[in-house]
Amino acid sequence: MDLQAVFSSQKKAFEADSNPSRQARDDRLARLEAMTEKYGRQVAEAISADFGNRSRQETELAEMFVVLAGIRYARRKLKQWMRPRRPSTALHFRPGYVRVLRQPLGVIGIVSPWNYPFQLAVAPATEALAAGNRAMIKPSELTPRFSELFAGMVAEFFAPEEVAVVNGDAEVGRAFVSLPFDHLFFTGSTAVGRRVAQAAAANLTPVTLELGGKSPAILDETCDLEQVALKLAVGKLLNAGQTCIAPDYVLLVGGGQAREEALVSALRRAVGRLYPTMAGNADYTSIVSERHFGRLALLLDDARSRGARVVEINPGNEDFDPAHRKMPPHLVLDPADGMTVMEEEIFGPVLPVVRVADLGEAIHYVNRRARPLALYWFGSSAGNRDRVLAETIAGGVTINDTLWHIAQEDLPFGGVGDSGQGSYHGEAGFLTFTKEKPVFFQSRLNGAALFYPPYGKTFDRMLGLLRKLV
Repeated sequence: MDLQAVFSSQKKAFEADSNPSRQARDDRLARLEAMTEKYGRQVAEAISADFGNRSRQETELAEMFVVLAGIRYARRKLKQWMRPRRPSTALHFRPGYVRVLRQPLGVIGIVSPWNYPFQLAVAPATEALAAGNRAMIKPSELTPRFSELFAGMVAEFFAPEEVAVVNGDAEVGRAFVSLPFDHLFFTGSTAVGRRVAQAAAANLTPVTLELGGKSPAILDETCDLEQVALKLAVGKLLNAGQTCIAPDYVLLVGGGQAREEALVSALRRAVGRLYPTMAGNADYTSIVSERHFGRLALLLDDARSRGARVVEINPGNEDFDPAHRKMPPHLVLDPADGMTVMEEEIFGPVLPVVRVADLGEAIHYVNRRARPLALYWFGSSAGNRDRVLAETIAGGVTINDTLWHIAQEDLPFGGVGDSGQGSYHGEAGFLTFTKEKPVFFQSRLNGAALFYPPYGKTFDRMLGLLRKLV
């Protein structure tokens, strides 16, 4: 596919219809919804084939359901979002008045990752289309079966000047992010995000970066470990941990080694309840590639060699064939700074547990590291909860559970610092792909002429009066 030709056709189409009607936007969203409904089963099958195994139900929940909820929410809210805002006008400028018009930006570039390839392509596209834009999407080359299917799906429901899918390797990706988009939306690693931002800067293209980071789960002294363990296991093992907002490590507050052993026992029971077996269990996802499987194995080897205690949780006492790329959950106990598992985003079923003496130490531990994409707190003390919320900075937070803040359509989703910039979902996404244009409407009868040159005593008196009014 000729990238420049597709980009040029979308630019030309946007110039011909630079502010689509609500009906036109709703029609595009309706087609996106119909496409999702029609191809849900094929999408799940293609993603499972790309991974080696991923549960159909997991894809339906984390991808199809989330996408459909977002599309339907946007369709319900579209009229409200498109309406001009009516800010108040300062008294001394009346009877003039102000408005803020919401207009589309133009052509949006979307680079989506491999871990949730459908959701993380279609969710930003939903809000880009709702805002009246055109969109070009570059899926990951690590999910080739899905990417090929996706290109065909989109071509069936959309003209290429509306939405186009561009498949290819990393070289195609570099060319893609170098196009002079009106906005570039990237989801992926922090390291690649930096390169994407540099490429976009050459065109002064604004970017939204949805990156990763090491998201902590703080287990307060007031929490019930048995209840927490199940929620931790669900959040960590969804997609075998290949989730940007998965709990990356645990900060276990108080109790010392005895409490740590109680958490290990509770996690064993929780994992056994969710996945009595894993090697042949269709509910348990494979690691996406040999490279990523090998990377996780090296994390564990590095932790062992540096003195950490590594605990494998294998409820069925199974043998795992590396060729199938299924990895049972591992806990890394007593990890130390400098271990790779504590420096890099894990993106797999490996969970370090760090013991801290008190809540203050936990907060300090979080704050002296890069700001995380997500933070989780478990406990029953409202005071401790509010202290964590007030004294830490994270992209998003779920209290007494994991992951669920991402599914709230009225909450903006995005990172901060190394975990990203900008946000989307719901109206936040609509505004990401919108230019809010301020307009002042001057009245025929107004006093502006009193401030024209030549300046004199009248000017000074009027300016003095205004200073008292503002």
